[in-house]
Amino acid sequence: MPDISGRPGPVGRVGILVSRYNELITGRLLDGARAACREAGVPDEQVDVAWVPGAFELGAAASAAAGTGRYACLVALGAVIRGDTPHFEYVAGEAARALSDVAVRHALPVAFGVLTVDTLQQAVDRAGGSAGNKGHEAAMAALELADVVARLRRGA
Repeated sequence: MPDISGRPGPVGRVGILVSRYNELITGRLLDGARAACREAGVPDEQVDVAWVPGAFELGAAASAAAGTGRYACLVALGAVIRGDTPHFEYVAGEAARALSDVAVRHALPVAFGVLTVDTLQQAVDRAGGSAGNKGHEAAMAALELADVVARLRRGA
């Protein structure tokens, strides 16, 4: 088998799933993801955005979106900030598990753009601050993987 490497590009329709919880952060992640899609040549009309209540609900939305067969890839965006209870571990872990399950079950690129941080400042830093924009990074990863998947399906 030859080496197969993808590149971010206009791969088809992109679904972006965004948690409303911590919208100050997730809105910035969405801005980064939209910018990545534009940079890769994906027209705005090919990008659908679905808002969900929180990061825990991203898995159900991803499953529903994947089930439509409309999308070349999905980008899940959220921000889970550690508190004083174990709630953080449950939400972050289940969001990751559910999104991974959708990706494998549907053979569909699902990028994990869910911040799991200790403080609000760390989230700000990763949503367009000093640590870049993880929404942008997640969208680029989804687009690149969508290209790899398309190449594999065509027999490279």
